[in-house]
Amino acid sequence: MDKIPKTLRGTARREQLLRSAEKVFGEKGFAAASIAEITRDADTALGTFYIYFTSKEQVFRELVVEMGHLTRSVMSDAVTGAPDRLDAERRGLLAFLRFVADRPSLYRIVEQARFVDPEAYRDYFSSFAAAYRDQLRKAEAAGQIRPGDAEVRAWALMGIAKNLGDRFVLWEEHGDLEAIAEAAFDMIRDGLSP
Repeated sequence: MDKIPKTLRGTARREQLLRSAEKVFGEKGFAAASIAEITRDADTALGTFYIYFTSKEQVFRELVVEMGHLTRSVMSDAVTGAPDRLDAERRGLLAFLRFVADRPSLYRIVEQARFVDPEAYRDYFSSFAAAYRDQLRKAEAAGQIRPGDAEVRAWALMGIAKNLGDRFVLWEEHGDLEAIAEAAFDMIRDGLSP
């Protein structure tokens, strides 16, 4: 159950705890992270954590949900005004890679959720895929992309973005994200046939 702050100061303290949890979980992993480390990073007393959260698991889950909201918002902003679905794919892929580069700890938390909170992990990807699928169906109906299974396509496109984020953002220090997105987009746009 969320413990919603009643004051601006409380809201700011809760946000600081979330940002510290993001940092500590992202750096150490869920299992190795402690509430004491989170509160130390937030420069607050250990008991303050429990004013806003009931457990380490709750704050972790909230960060996974937050990542879902932020990712969808970033992607939506990036594709707004795209003339067609293909341009939206190019814009969205680059925006996603930049987002991962900006918030690597939050991205790592989603990856940890596979083991820490499988339900949150599944919800994160399933809700993203549902919206993606709907956009692909609209683009197909408008003749912007060729007919195909929108569900499979949504998951395949998400897999491309996720793996590029791992390889070229998390495992290496921020390569040329535009070149990476363009290389992947060439394949997305044209497929693998000559």
